[in-house]
Amino acid sequence: MSLLASKTSVFKFYLPALFAGAIAPLSLSPVNFWPAAIISVFVLLLTLEKTAPRQAAKIGWAFGLGFFGLGASWVYVSINVYGNASGIFAAFLTAVFVAALAILFALQCWVYQRYFSGLHRALGFATCWVLFEWLRSWLLTGFPWLYLGYGHINTLLANLAPVLGVLGISFTIVLISGMLYEMTLIWRQEKRWMSKQLAIYELKFILIGISLFFLGAISWVEEEQGLSADIALVQANIDQNLKFDPAYIAEGLNLYNGLSSPLWGNDIIIWPETAIPLLYQRADTELAFFDRLARDNNSSLVTGILYRKDSKIYNSVTALGNGSGVYHKQKLVPFGEYVPLAGIMEPVLQIFSLPMSSLASGPRDQALLEASGFSLAAYICYEVVYPDFVRKQAHMADFLVTISNDTWFGGSFGPLQHLQMAAMRALENGRYMVRATSNGVTAFIDEKGQIVDQANQFEIAILESTVPVFHGRTPFSYWGSWPIVLFSFLMLALIAVLRKKRRDL
Repeated sequence: MSLLASKTSVFKFYLPALFAGAIAPLSLSPVNFWPAAIISVFVLLLTLEKTAPRQAAKIGWAFGLGFFGLGASWVYVSINVYGNASGIFAAFLTAVFVAALAILFALQCWVYQRYFSGLHRALGFATCWVLFEWLRSWLLTGFPWLYLGYGHINTLLANLAPVLGVLGISFTIVLISGMLYEMTLIWRQEKRWMSKQLAIYELKFILIGISLFFLGAISWVEEEQGLSADIALVQANIDQNLKFDPAYIAEGLNLYNGLSSPLWGNDIIIWPETAIPLLYQRADTELAFFDRLARDNNSSLVTGILYRKDSKIYNSVTALGNGSGVYHKQKLVPFGEYVPLAGIMEPVLQIFSLPMSSLASGPRDQALLEASGFSLAAYICYEVVYPDFVRKQAHMADFLVTISNDTWFGGSFGPLQHLQMAAMRALENGRYMVRATSNGVTAFIDEKGQIVDQANQFEIAILESTVPVFHGRTPFSYWGSWPIVLFSFLMLALIAVLRKKRRDL
């Protein structure tokens, strides 16, 4: 390839793809400009037009660089500020992380252009997109972050969430972008806006809108009349560098105790992840004190704590006072709580003096927590971003509880993206989500995924609310993401067969 041709490719294909990738996360929190996702996919499809599969892979990789480079930029903050890595090395690790994730978009665009681009473009690209979002939910333990569907929690598309979950919304967004792309191709060919083919697409948009409207009129769950819990959330805003300092632990616990003193009239008080920064087995005095305090006030205290069992250490949450049970975190944060490919990665991290964690993953099918007569499905930090993981026990709970230590994100997009994902879990499952964090964003979220109340970030804060209990189940709580995933596999297979038949004619 000549130098001129190379420069042409950069400006014609790779820079537009990079730009398209970078604008997609703007549809998510905190920007919440939902049209950005539709524009992003539309530009990507235009860029892929008439390219060979190998070039499509390069375009997809460029798109992924922009997508994860902006959307997951909080990784740099976690590594640099709280991982104590130098700015240069943190930037290097973040770049490697982003470049590796971008390979998934490269593969996605290669598959699309190799097998599906010439027939049913919109449907083919939408199904490819959903399958690769789903792949990210479990590959190498998963990174189910930045799904396009999250940006539409406050639009008409949100009505899909209780039925098909966030992946169903993502599918519809990409399908809409693909239909707009196909309409553009028709307009290029016919050079007029009024035609039979374009009218068919307009009818499709109308049918999608009507379907979404009627879905929104369905009440999947019902409120239990006369049954509610008075809940208080405590956000102590303790600096991450002090939290586990032995010299500060007592002061930190005194702060939580003081903030909670006026709250004991509530049925339940909730503290965030590792609010008690001690091992459960070594905190007899502290646990006995708070347990007695909660019982004396006819209340329950739910708090994060570390737990040791059989030489393993778990990130856990327990209920004290009028509560019972201990839940051990199952979905661990890569590099934050465990080291993937430990035999390879640990020596590298030791060279650069980066902190390592070796927490254990809790067993499956753990019992719900009980607090003041209510059943709580608890999720610790990262766990709430897994749609199908959350839905497994959500329907058995009176409400959902997630505790987190979003201090690691600093002032980045991370905490607000995390909050948005927690809100989607409430909408998918038709249950209130109660969220307590170390420094934000602590919030109450209703069964429609709407934030009822939230605390400001980086402030000491207390929130109190009466949380209603809902019964019944959403369709998503029964079958999770499998319908949209299986539909996508089926559609890709059908398109592949039709494409082969067309070539054979």
